[in-house]
Amino acid sequence: MTVLLFTLALLATLFAGWRLMRRVRFFLHVFQLETYKLDRYSRWCAGHVTDAVVRLSHVAGVVILLAAAAGFAFFSAVGVAAGAFLMWTFAFISSKRYRSTREKKPLAFTSRMTRLAVTSALVAIIPVAVGAWLGASTGDWSGAFWYLLGLFVADLGAPLWVAAGAGIMTPVEQSIQEGYKRQARSTLEQRSDLHVVGITGSYGKTSTKFILAELLRQKFNVLATPSSYNTPMGICIAVNNKLRPEHQVLVLEYGIRYPGDISELTDIARPDTSVVTTIGIAHLETMGSQDAIAREKGTLVEHTARGGPAVLNLDDPRVEAMRERADGPIWGVSLEDHPDAKITASGITYDTKGTRFTVQDDNGTEAEFRTKLLGRHNVVNILLAVAVGRSMGLRLRAMAHAIRRVEPVEHRLQLRREGAFTVIDDAFNSNPVGARNAVEILGQMDEGRRVIVTPGMVELGERQWGENKQLGMHIANNDLDLAVLVGPDQTEPIREGLRESGYPENQTKVFSSLFDAQAFLQTYLRDGDIVLYENDLPDQLEE
Repeated sequence: MTVLLFTLALLATLFAGWRLMRRVRFFLHVFQLETYKLDRYSRWCAGHVTDAVVRLSHVAGVVILLAAAAGFAFFSAVGVAAGAFLMWTFAFISSKRYRSTREKKPLAFTSRMTRLAVTSALVAIIPVAVGAWLGASTGDWSGAFWYLLGLFVADLGAPLWVAAGAGIMTPVEQSIQEGYKRQARSTLEQRSDLHVVGITGSYGKTSTKFILAELLRQKFNVLATPSSYNTPMGICIAVNNKLRPEHQVLVLEYGIRYPGDISELTDIARPDTSVVTTIGIAHLETMGSQDAIAREKGTLVEHTARGGPAVLNLDDPRVEAMRERADGPIWGVSLEDHPDAKITASGITYDTKGTRFTVQDDNGTEAEFRTKLLGRHNVVNILLAVAVGRSMGLRLRAMAHAIRRVEPVEHRLQLRREGAFTVIDDAFNSNPVGARNAVEILGQMDEGRRVIVTPGMVELGERQWGENKQLGMHIANNDLDLAVLVGPDQTEPIREGLRESGYPENQTKVFSSLFDAQAFLQTYLRDGDIVLYENDLPDQLEE
């Protein structure tokens, strides 16, 4: 009997331990997706109590513990312990909710995440160790109650152990980050020959960065930060690990989420030329208002090196107002014939090969630009890059040739062929202006049936419902052939907008996940069809 009990205890421990490991990993992933911010992580957990934090197995665990406590008072400790271990194994055998086989952005075990994972795991073991100690102190198998209670607390508290681990590691991480910042500042202070271009804005930072880097490479040795490296640590990685003596220009992206972020970034790398793309409602929840976002973004113009040019999108009133905060010359761009613009564009057309338009510079020179990039906002991004190029001595016609080499940023209105149909991949776009622009582009294409796949937009605060409803109306007004919506609750405002605009019900399909939507499309699509993937919610924001 003793051997059987030990076997059942071992099984219960193995399955509970496996489940605990999965849960801790799951919440570590959420913490990383929420940019290592405890406040964002806490809000996510508070919003997912019943589908992630507390599970049906925890209810079963409480029942087993109560039954065991009563059983030990009236029945044989050996029999009750055997039954409790057996039921515990069945209750905690499943970890399906926490499996990672379909993550769209997998957990990255960076050095920071490895430190956090080890710390969180050590904290998670404490209740198990306490339960085992209390159980052993009883001297018989009734101690199984305390051991199982320890396993239960460890499993239920998984999100707390991650938060506790983050709290414990905060001073360590701050110290490490300060070291990286000092190293980056020191490196840049010794590079008086290096020209730093800083780009900010609610939308278009990454695209403008890559466009500009390609244009400037005609004349300079250029380093641009990879992907969306727009945080203090992202900039530090680029400067500390990638900057070489031969680089003449460093193109950086400055992102914000909270007030004061731009000052922190410019304290590391002060730009010689600043670029502001547009002011939208991204991060409205953390910034409060568009005016607050504009004030924060405009800090980049103020912190530009004395006499350095500011390149501004004059079609955006909030960006135009930043002219007053500049110390150096203003290089304005416009699609709307702004009288003070030095770089303008006209005659914009789209097809499945990209965009065509004419650019005129401050000397009155004109050149036809042909690019694989799609959208009016990408035309603005190109104009901003052209303005920087002109301020640094590049000729317009040379830049017109260079722009043909620019590839779309992955998942940002990226045009590609998949078999017999065309895909417009705008999965990393989550703002109202960009979404409407993408829908208009799709609406202008007539090679085949036009399909949009979207979960809508998030993190727009009190404007979220209205903006998603407007997106639905925009889809209807552009006569798209099919709207594939991902997430029944999330996309309800889109459906409301579609209904109010008279969009046929049989042209709307709703799925619980992107994977289900893609499975449907495999049977629906035919030769010549065009599919727009507009936004793709990260794992932690899916329904």
